[in-house]
Amino acid sequence: MSSLLPFTSRMLGVSRWFMWRTAPGLPPLFRLTPPAPSWVVAVGKKDLLDLPVLLEDELEEQFVRGSGPGGQATNKTSNCVVLKHVPTGIVVKCHQTRSVDINRKRARDIMREKLDVAYKGELSELMVKKKESVLRKQEKRKRANENLERKRLFKEALVADTKPGDDTV
Repeated sequence: MSSLLPFTSRMLGVSRWFMWRTAPGLPPLFRLTPPAPSWVVAVGKKDLLDLPVLLEDELEEQFVRGSGPGGQATNKTSNCVVLKHVPTGIVVKCHQTRSVDINRKRARDIMREKLDVAYKGELSELMVKKKESVLRKQEKRKRANENLERKRLFKEALVADTKPGDDTV
């Protein structure tokens, strides 16, 4: 079954491309179209849908040389994106990859998250999710400590039951 999966997906991709490219005379029902852009945008963060919309005229964008490890590739290219939201004064610097396009997209995503926190404060989706994860981590740690304490008490009870002087038959 697993050996058929790559072959099937490859054939499906080829057949989609073939039908889309070579069937202009077919009715629209039979022609395959590429996925809608909104379908692709929501792939990464499905649960964070209520973030503010960025207006391009409120942003100032600069491309500067990045810092950190990377040697000559980092020192020669200006692929670090510095994004400033003029109304709030929030500045985001993104140099996660060597690609300017990817850094621009990631900088805008980070800016949207920071604006959400700035506008909504403790009620922002990001802060609520962070609090939930902290509470889950604390609960997990509490359960682990309780289990360790139970094991310690059980070992102490075993040692107390099997003392060397208690040879009663």
